[in-house]
Amino acid sequence: MQPDAPTYTCAMIPPAPRTLDRREGPFGEVVLRERGEHFEIIANGCFLMDTSDGRSERLLIDAALRSLPAGRTGPSVLIGGLGVGFSLVRAAEEERWGRIVVVERERAIVDWHRQGPLDRISGAALADPRTEILHTDLVAHLRTATERYDALCLDIDNGPDWTVTEDNGSLYSPTGLAHCHGRLTPGGVLAVWSAQPSPAFEQALRNAGFSGVRTEEVTVARGVPDVVHLASRNHREAA
Repeated sequence: MQPDAPTYTCAMIPPAPRTLDRREGPFGEVVLRERGEHFEIIANGCFLMDTSDGRSERLLIDAALRSLPAGRTGPSVLIGGLGVGFSLVRAAEEERWGRIVVVERERAIVDWHRQGPLDRISGAALADPRTEILHTDLVAHLRTATERYDALCLDIDNGPDWTVTEDNGSLYSPTGLAHCHGRLTPGGVLAVWSAQPSPAFEQALRNAGFSGVRTEEVTVARGVPDVVHLASRNHREAA
């Protein structure tokens, strides 16, 4: 009797990406690709995000809301970066948010959500009367705006140590963090998404006068976990 023939298992080969749109903007090239049933955004040749998971983007919103002082009604949230829309959708699903402002500097990304394929993800959230989209640069907006928010939920890079463009690095500098601090109401929360933990950024938050600095992790399939860095403006500070 011959031994059973060996069994070979072929690993699943991911489908090749298909480019749906490619545009040159003021900050470089942005590309929307479709890979199977998912979308992905590439900025200047750097993978930015896709629609395959989204847990950490949702955590960005949930953790900020949980960290606000008890009893605060109708808090406002500024979301830095529209991306694939997961953070916006999560905010719109939560009735407790009073106002939802999204700052996105890439016109292409706004168009992909308003008139393009990403509408199927964010369409309902964009139609929510609490939602407002600002087509502007986040760093400039934090520097020049006068309005204060109860939460800043920022996701414009792969993290403080891995920025998409060089100009974004100023957001995580002492000056940039001072602008974030100034845009928060007393007791307000800053939440920053990152593809990896950054002890140096945690210390930078403390040095900038934030309290309650901590990091929440989301386990990913491979590599180090995604994280959300959280910090609060002291609720005793004058507005």
